[in-house]
Amino acid sequence: MAVTPVPGSEIFASRPYTNEEIRTDLPEHLPLYPTDLSGVEVDPLTYEVVRNRIFAITDLMGDALRRMSGSLVVTDCNDFDVALTDPYGHIVQVGPYNTQLVASIGLAIGWILRNRADNPGIEPGDMFLCSDPWVGGGLHQNDVALFAPLFHDGKLFGWTAAVAHQLDVGGVSPGSWTPRAEDVFWESLPMPPIKVVRGGVIQCDVEDAYVRRSRIPKLVALDLRAKVGANKLGHERIAELIRKFDADTVQQVMQLQMRDAEQRLRDRLATIPDGTWTAVNHQEQSHTGDREAHAIRLKLTKTGSDLLFDFTGTDEQSGMINCTFTGLYGGIISAMMPLLCGDLPWAPGGIMRCVDIISEPGTLNNATFPAAVGKGSVASSWATTNAVMECLSQMLDTHPSTRSSVASVCCGSWDLSIVAGLNQHGAPFATSILEPMAGGFGAGSDHDGVDTAGLPFIPMGKVPDVEMNEFTTPLLYLWRREETDSGGPGRYRGGLSGSVAFTPYHSPAPIYQVISGSGKAVSMNRGLAGGHPGAAQEDIAVRGSDAAELLARGELPSTVAELGGTPEFPSNQEESLLQQGDVYVMRWQGGGGYGDPVLRDPELVAADVRELKVSRDAARTVYGVVLDDSFTVNAAATAACREAVRADRRNRVQG
Repeated sequence: MAVTPVPGSEIFASRPYTNEEIRTDLPEHLPLYPTDLSGVEVDPLTYEVVRNRIFAITDLMGDALRRMSGSLVVTDCNDFDVALTDPYGHIVQVGPYNTQLVASIGLAIGWILRNRADNPGIEPGDMFLCSDPWVGGGLHQNDVALFAPLFHDGKLFGWTAAVAHQLDVGGVSPGSWTPRAEDVFWESLPMPPIKVVRGGVIQCDVEDAYVRRSRIPKLVALDLRAKVGANKLGHERIAELIRKFDADTVQQVMQLQMRDAEQRLRDRLATIPDGTWTAVNHQEQSHTGDREAHAIRLKLTKTGSDLLFDFTGTDEQSGMINCTFTGLYGGIISAMMPLLCGDLPWAPGGIMRCVDIISEPGTLNNATFPAAVGKGSVASSWATTNAVMECLSQMLDTHPSTRSSVASVCCGSWDLSIVAGLNQHGAPFATSILEPMAGGFGAGSDHDGVDTAGLPFIPMGKVPDVEMNEFTTPLLYLWRREETDSGGPGRYRGGLSGSVAFTPYHSPAPIYQVISGSGKAVSMNRGLAGGHPGAAQEDIAVRGSDAAELLARGELPSTVAELGGTPEFPSNQEESLLQQGDVYVMRWQGGGGYGDPVLRDPELVAADVRELKVSRDAARTVYGVVLDDSFTVNAAATAACREAVRADRRNRVQG
């Protein structure tokens, strides 16, 4: 894989390294296990058995991390992931959790091999902690990764890695996000790879320096131990696999899995006509007070079985919405795997051999130090994923054999609300409202998007139970539901998104809140082939509501109007306070549609209206479908209405 150009002047700047570059920098006392094992024969049955055991090992690592963690974002949302790599850091297998998080693990391992092998050294039982998005292993400073070298017979055989989002790792604002950030020094300071485990023992001085920066140090310390346990479990199971099948066989299967993923992807790409496709994904307001829209521009070119992602023309880095090159890299992989590689081994070390990247340093998705990157994961990295999905789907739509894999852009961004303060027990708390994990999937060329399905790059993502949220935070939920008309209209409708309303409950002090998002003015969840975008993001703070009085009378409010009080509409980037009696309402983005809405089967529109997925008004004005009082399609009126819609379009174009 080629990357052009690459920042070369910064010591803390990662990129894909070649095996030769890594070998050149390694000291003699760190021998690598051979990966060129062409003389080792592996029969097809053994290959499948070992390959599936490797997948099972990463699955077990993920399960162990989740069970040991005490953080809702891990235990109830699966915002973490694990991976296994070869000695050079080429990723052999990722877990089925947040694939964006582990996409850049190989970049970080390459950096560790080049910068940590001599001092402090890489030895059995060591583990390196990293929260530096310029190095890799995560998308922003909250994504803290733990890398564990795996040795066999004195040689570095591979690596395991575990990474998870931490709810607070320091900075001027709770949750480590601040819309006021002008550079990275307003945020949690990045931690380049540091040896936190030596000889299998956590180093107390390093751990103290790490957890001291957090407002919730005990929770962060517990998650550190969960990652240590996940890596240790991975090492134990790989050692068992080696004892059963021998080291050469296991290493050869690891290499074959990457080659298999590469070759099968190349075979798939070869069936698609060559071409070029473009996409632009905008974000609004990069920081408090900003009124601009900021664009990530992508031109995808397919030649034979190679893909070139060219981000030339992307806007300059700005405010807090930037991501580093690792975010760009993760944005590409996390879109490619579900769209192109659903039935292939998820081995990015092989998949990315089909990819070249052109990116300009100092731009939104290739930010240079010391840009603010605290929001990078759900800002420019996510917008990169949107642009990549849009281009790849346009490409897949050109050939019948791949058209079924097309997907319009899913939930276009993350509707962020971080709340912090004192909980109902008087103890400090900081957490993120995690309901936007239930995003609407984009529609395909032959099917509707799945409603509140999740996020495409977190296959096993989920949403915490309301009861768990209320148990762990001083909040009372008034509603959580799917929203009518939130799915992008089209011949095939985008998946619905949802909304949530909550109010402070038994909190001894006002609750501090960070509000951040995009897609309120410019659609980030675009449709395809004439399909419309999904619903925009909307946030409403109702000050001095009547919620308590309504509940006391046994009435449950279900609309903003019923809440009374004074509604306020926050901008994309704000910090605020929630007082007793305030209610905060979040409506996140739905999936984009596919195809012209007036081509949708009227009976499907009628069914959507009956199920409250589409309003009667949208059925008429957007889909051109007229229903009688029993929600039955009026065929004659529908035909006339659709012709009127087409006539209106022609008049607007001509006018």
